Amino acid sequence: MVPYRGRLALRIARIALAVACLAWYARVADVRFSSILAVLLAYVAYSIGAIFELRLDSPSRAQIALIADTAFFGFWNWMAATGWVGWPSSGWMSALLCGYVVASAAVLHDQFRTIVVAAVLTLLAVLFAPHNEMPVVWTALAAGGIAVGFSYHKRYLDRRLSNTLRHNVIIRSQAQGAREAERERIAADFHDGPLQNFISFQMRLEIIKKLLGRGDQATAVEELRQLQDLCKTQVGELRGFVRSMRPADEGVTLPASLSRMVDQFQRDTGITATFSGGDLHDPADTETSLELIQIIRETLNNVQKHSGATRMALSVGMRDHRIEIKAEDNGSGFPFSGAFTLDELELLRLGPVSIKRRVRMLGGELQLESRPGRGASMQIRIPV
Repeated sequence: MVPYRGRLALRIARIALAVACLAWYARVADVRFSSILAVLLAYVAYSIGAIFELRLDSPSRAQIALIADTAFFGFWNWMAATGWVGWPSSGWMSALLCGYVVASAAVLHDQFRTIVVAAVLTLLAVLFAPHNEMPVVWTALAAGGIAVGFSYHKRYLDRRLSNTLRHNVIIRSQAQGAREAERERIAADFHDGPLQNFISFQMRLEIIKKLLGRGDQATAVEELRQLQDLCKTQVGELRGFVRSMRPADEGVTLPASLSRMVDQFQRDTGITATFSGGDLHDPADTETSLELIQIIRETLNNVQKHSGATRMALSVGMRDHRIEIKAEDNGSGFPFSGAFTLDELELLRLGPVSIKRRVRMLGGELQLESRPGRGASMQIRIPV
């Protein structure tokens, strides 16, 4: 859609041309009322009236205007050919009219209408060129060629804009899906972690209240001691929960971010943790780095919450244009036994949901081995 000011400029140019044609006719011909004068006055009135209907523009109105402008160009050339306005002195007015019509067609209309208008204007110029005078014909050919070229370029830009808008819609949809998935993950983690601890905390307080009501202070003191241990555990859970939502460190390489993460995990949980970065370097795609960091966070969070491990090892490196992640702990393992691929885990509905989803989204591979009572190990390969 052409902006309001652009359409207004075209309307003003039409008024100027219509008044100029009327003034030219009045100067070189008899100004008594005639059918020719009536047509000229009608075109001037139409041009002025179009200014006041500018905000009511529609495709049908624009098409009618294009037909009227083309017809007036043919009418003026007929007048020039029959001697009513003189030739060749009026030829420059024909050239201006031709330029206006093709410019209006190229700016306001599609490629097909622009080509049709350029062809019609050239045909009218040829039909009404008196005494083999060709300036208007050459003007029509040149202006038409420029207008058609402009229409091709405008069509190309329209296609690019359409593709860009389509991609923007897809990206917004994907971003919305990612936000919804992240909300679901946070809600699930909060429900399985901090919320369960709060519920347990409330239940223990109720038990202590009943014990104190019965005068069983020794048991109440023991419950208070267990409650204190639960609070310490809850602090670690909350720190892990907050850490899982924290964005990646800005201006820090991926290996440095992972090393910091593992060190912080070891300080918060007391679990002995080692990290090996190998020859890892930052992927070209920033989104891949962010997803890898989230996968590592999820892995550390699962070790803290569910494994009961005293030590774990994490290694991340590059091999054959793939990032390889290996995490291993000496905890209780998963409720199942054996080694499973990503497809098998999804089919059996086993394993960490969030990690499986992120690996699948990155087009990676995952293998999870569980040894109940003796720990678990996970290997992930992500193409880069």
